[in-house]
Amino acid sequence: MKLTELLSDSYNAEEWRNKGYELPQFDIRAVRKNTFENPTWVHFGGGNIFRAFPAAILNDALNTGKYDRGVIVAETFDYEVIDKAYTPYNNLSLLVSLQSSGTIEKKVIASVTEALKADPQFADWKRLTDIFCKPSLQMISFTITEKGYSYNEDDLARGMTPVFALGKVTALLYERYKAGRLPLTVQSMDNCSHNGNKVQAGVFAYAERWAKDGLVPQEFVDYLKDESKITFPWSMIDKITPRPHEKVKALLAADGFEDNDYIETTRHTFTAPFVNAEETQYLVVEDHYTNGRPPLDLGGVLYTTRETVDKVETMKVTTCLNPLHTAMAIFGCLLGYDLISAEIADADIRALVQKIGYIEAMPVVVDPGVLNPYEFIGAFINKRLPNPFMPDTPQRIASDTSQKLSIRFGETIKKYIARGLDKCNLILIPLTLAGYARYLKGIDDVGKPFTPSPDPLLDELQSIVAPLEIGSKKQDFSCLKELYSRKDIFGLDLYEAGLGEQIEAFVKELYAGKGSVRSVLHRYTTAR
Repeated sequence: MKLTELLSDSYNAEEWRNKGYELPQFDIRAVRKNTFENPTWVHFGGGNIFRAFPAAILNDALNTGKYDRGVIVAETFDYEVIDKAYTPYNNLSLLVSLQSSGTIEKKVIASVTEALKADPQFADWKRLTDIFCKPSLQMISFTITEKGYSYNEDDLARGMTPVFALGKVTALLYERYKAGRLPLTVQSMDNCSHNGNKVQAGVFAYAERWAKDGLVPQEFVDYLKDESKITFPWSMIDKITPRPHEKVKALLAADGFEDNDYIETTRHTFTAPFVNAEETQYLVVEDHYTNGRPPLDLGGVLYTTRETVDKVETMKVTTCLNPLHTAMAIFGCLLGYDLISAEIADADIRALVQKIGYIEAMPVVVDPGVLNPYEFIGAFINKRLPNPFMPDTPQRIASDTSQKLSIRFGETIKKYIARGLDKCNLILIPLTLAGYARYLKGIDDVGKPFTPSPDPLLDELQSIVAPLEIGSKKQDFSCLKELYSRKDIFGLDLYEAGLGEQIEAFVKELYAGKGSVRSVLHRYTTAR
């Protein structure tokens, strides 16, 4: 069984279906022909998240029979991805959904019609230029990571031959401008807050510099800033696509599916002809398009307003997901866990994240309307965290914790104060912040040293707790004042917020001796 068989008239569809593979319900050749002639969507970034999510959503839309155009993928960074993960398989791939039950679902993704290298050194650039000049083109989108939106003075000064992704995109937008100032939506699908603004800032930077240098007319800049022509909507995306999983490879091999080799490029992109991803996914998009859009709502995309996208992002980052992850990371490291799926089976940890989410954070959540906060937390705790296929670790999540606490917990505390809510209801959030002082010591609950995860402030913060000793009966905890008054870390002075003394008391309990982390965590998670 090989993916390329599916483009043959004689392949054995029954064999695939009998082995649990969901096949495309549309005419692949017809979709490719329609897309080549009248493309509607180009996506930049050919990595695993694209194939597992945006391309899969379009595949679902095509399966309804209500749409007939695919997506053209363009790679701006690692061109070997095109050569090794797309071309040999005729742009087909297999999506393996990793269920929290430990089972898998298998779906062939055939919505990608072309895979192009987005750089003038390749012949593909001419094809991209032609596509950008097509009136039918409605949207370009991105999953290139937040770093992919970067630019610098050197690249801006290169003129019309930039190296960075957004410079290349701006050059292509200039071709669209010259073709008649055609409308287009520039849509980020990357996991970063206000992502449309990041794309917009980069595109504007290149265009304005080129206009200043006399390489393009000012009218090109005006075109990009005309929202009747070009828009940069926001979105919130959430789905985990880990590296190809050894267990998945073995399951596919047992089926007789031959396209299961791992691929590592010279730039260390890890991929395969198959993509494994968790079952839960969210894509909420600001509905601000100038030339129509592919009907991705047929595949589950939620279209809404910019304000609602922001509410969903705020819900996720400040209350219903990211803070729970950080709480698990801190206590997971202290309790010796090295896998999130194992940690959530711990009754005390499970109670910790449930009560932070449902009890302490929920009073300040603004319901965005399109996603229910209670259901969002429920899916996170009951489906996403226990998933045995997810190789995530508390150590990875604990990276850069000092840069995360102000958003993940400080915002909730600020809202308690601003709304006049009773801070006495805050127990486990202060306990988690106290756990951070114990984590910084780098000694776990059984007295074994561990290396805290990388953090730009790690040495500085460890020096603050250096005078503290685990198990010492008489010691001075006044050094904590220096830590918990840091507005740059917590978003506010926790003493001024009325929580400093409470957190200090928790720290004293956590430093009491071996086993104190477990006993304190158990006592407070079962107290109500």
